[in-house]
Amino acid sequence: MEYSKEAKARADRKTQLLEINKLAAQYFYVQLKSEQGKTAHAYLTGRQLSEETIKAFGLGYSSKYSDDLFRYLRKRGYTEDLIRQAGLINTDEKNGVYDKFWNRVMFPIMDVNNRVIGFGGRVMGDAKPKYLNSPETEIFDKSRNLYGLNRARTSRKPYFLVCEGYMDVIALHQAGFDSAVASLGTSLTEEQARIIARHTERIVISYDADGAGQSAAQRAIDILKKCDLQVKVLRIPGAKDPDEFIKARGAAAFRALIERSEDHNAFRIEQIASK
Repeated sequence: MEYSKEAKARADRKTQLLEINKLAAQYFYVQLKSEQGKTAHAYLTGRQLSEETIKAFGLGYSSKYSDDLFRYLRKRGYTEDLIRQAGLINTDEKNGVYDKFWNRVMFPIMDVNNRVIGFGGRVMGDAKPKYLNSPETEIFDKSRNLYGLNRARTSRKPYFLVCEGYMDVIALHQAGFDSAVASLGTSLTEEQARIIARHTERIVISYDADGAGQSAAQRAIDILKKCDLQVKVLRIPGAKDPDEFIKARGAAAFRALIERSEDHNAFRIEQIASK
């Protein structure tokens, strides 16, 4: 009786949004394995991802037909309004209703309970934006979730590797570094740092080697230190990111880099000295 009508409606809606996202993830996965998903599948295997990894992360493909998913979900009985609330469609005067994601490699984003709450989509060519993420919805808050946390939380490693992107997380997990996570298309937030602190006390920041990555590492240090976490920073010589380094040098060489990762103070002094 205490459960008000409004609260029940909200809970029911959240359940439906989770169902829609789960169906969308399954749909994208089937598309990846189909004839029209060949290019996307070749892109992923070209990045040296195994079939096992593709399945484990539920990677998929959004069709080049721009209302394919919408029509599929309508056939399953979901209203246009609910599909829009899930962040899966857009509408404009010229095109009417169309899928938010089309002709992209798809990365389902899961919460700690392995429920699909959103998506990231990557183009395979040079179109912009390179990555497109689900908008904020009732079940998806970028600042309160981390990509890969659903798998990293069961890792036996004594540290979390904090990366910049989906592909880095997936490549690291495939190479045996199953405590890798990434923030979701935004800079690391205090909320994300608090979530990390529930699972580990030690962090190794593994951002891109370029200027933007190093600046992001400096900002992440400040946020992580507020949560009393022990922070180290990884240097990636001769490669732009962990994925590229592992492909070139292998997992053992990357493990050695982690062991040699420097204290955040030493990293900061080097950054200042370089200027």
